[in-house]
Amino acid sequence: MLIRVSYGTAVAMGLIKAKMLARPHTAYLMTYHEGRCRNNCAFCPQARESNADLNRLSRVTWPAFELETIVEKLRDGNFARICLQTIDYPGLVDDVFTILEGLQPLGLPISLSITPVDKETLERFRELGVDYIGVGLDVASERLYPEIKDSTYSWDDMWRFTKDVISIFGEGKAFVHIIVGLGETDREALETIARAYSMDAEVSLFAFTPIRGTRLEKVEPPNFKRYRRIQVVHYLLKEGIVEFHDLEFDRDGGLIGFGISKGELAEILPVEVFTTHGCPGCNRPYYNERPKKEPYNFPFIPEMEYVKRSLDIIL
Repeated sequence: MLIRVSYGTAVAMGLIKAKMLARPHTAYLMTYHEGRCRNNCAFCPQARESNADLNRLSRVTWPAFELETIVEKLRDGNFARICLQTIDYPGLVDDVFTILEGLQPLGLPISLSITPVDKETLERFRELGVDYIGVGLDVASERLYPEIKDSTYSWDDMWRFTKDVISIFGEGKAFVHIIVGLGETDREALETIARAYSMDAEVSLFAFTPIRGTRLEKVEPPNFKRYRRIQVVHYLLKEGIVEFHDLEFDRDGGLIGFGISKGELAEILPVEVFTTHGCPGCNRPYYNERPKKEPYNFPFIPEMEYVKRSLDIIL
């Protein structure tokens, strides 16, 4: 059985010889399918109507290897966990069961990103070593969701699935994926983040990455100032330091008030505020950005001076 491996993971496993600027702490894998996903997300290379390279997800290349080879290489890979990404196609759930059964002897915790499934299937995933589920909401705007996702699953379906995941796996075990830069306003993005935390889910932030061959290939990625501001408020909402109603927005939904003073922010923000936020052990190196350039989500902890300089720019 073939399975895709992110390029950085393949290098860390010794499947590809190349240099790494940041080693992945998690082994990132993806289901293999000869065709495209049956959903049609406008940003995704795997989408039904995309002309992009099927070896890609976001800006990362995912070469395919035999599952047996992956299991063998993972034994000495020194990874904290496995993250299994999926695309949607007939027979997906059976393929996921097969992959999880193959990975089970390794004893590593497994995160699984998958489209909505029933509670019985979630129970089986948990029995096979999955402890976190990624929920691909992606679009933080209910207004834009139908157009950009063009999915079998509605906005409400994704929130119901999030609730189901929490009921099976527990609080904080559903990670709602949100991509910043798809046309949503700051108000929409932060209201969606606040909604996730209000129901005891977690949030993983991604920056939109234009990929040739997708419907959004000519759309610009978000500027760093805006993304950093969203990261800061994400932290404040997650930690319960402010509530959504404390935030201030202009008429266009742009963020103008953090619900806390600049001085207080400088005192309480940790150096991790701009790092990747995901399952334990996830650092997702250069998923949204090119190596040697400033990352949207740092795969390592930046210096506090960088955080302070960033605050001076974004506030």
